[in-house]
Amino acid sequence: MTKQTILGRVTQLAKANINALLDQAEDPQKMLDQLIREYTANISEAEQAVATTIGNLRLMEQDHQEDVDAAKEWGGKALAASRKADELRAAGSGAEADKFDNLAKVALGRQLRSEKEARTAEPVIASQTEVVDRLKSGLAQMRTKLSELKAKRDELVARAKSAEAQNRMMDSVKSIDVLDPTSELSRFEDKVRREEAKALGKQELAASSLDAQFEQLDSLGDSAEIDARLAALKSA
Repeated sequence: MTKQTILGRVTQLAKANINALLDQAEDPQKMLDQLIREYTANISEAEQAVATTIGNLRLMEQDHQEDVDAAKEWGGKALAASRKADELRAAGSGAEADKFDNLAKVALGRQLRSEKEARTAEPVIASQTEVVDRLKSGLAQMRTKLSELKAKRDELVARAKSAEAQNRMMDSVKSIDVLDPTSELSRFEDKVRREEAKALGKQELAASSLDAQFEQLDSLGDSAEIDARLAALKSA
């Protein structure tokens, strides 16, 4: 996988619009589960690719540092050889002096080559560093998106369970409305009231019959009193 391919995929996934994807899905929960699986797999793949890219960058940085150190070291050797040549030349040893001057030139050539290699690597390292930074940023966004996906999935599942519970409750309420047990109580109460009314009617009827008997008894008493008084008048 090339760097541009990695970067393109990371950027695309990081910018994915979750809500837009859900709007197009027939089954949002299954869509989210699928997205989570794909995101997890892509993040794992991208992490490996980014790790490889970072590793290559670190190797280039090490090589660059080695070139910088080598250039410094060869510069030091060239300076030492040059000074030695000056000493020998001052002492009258021209041939030996020329030998150390040649060594100084060789060291300066090595220094120059190391400096060129270091300079050549610097823009590549800068470019790779920028790519790595963008990849790290993309991975961070992907991880954030994955967290959003999981949170969205959990929210959706919770809402679905809540809606299912509410629907079950409403179905239960409807069945209660159709077969309302309180209606049976009402009918039983009406029956009890009718029985109570019937008992009251019987009591009232019994009371009226008793009153009639007492009235009849009173009437008989009056008649006897009248007969007694009439007999008293006749015997006077």
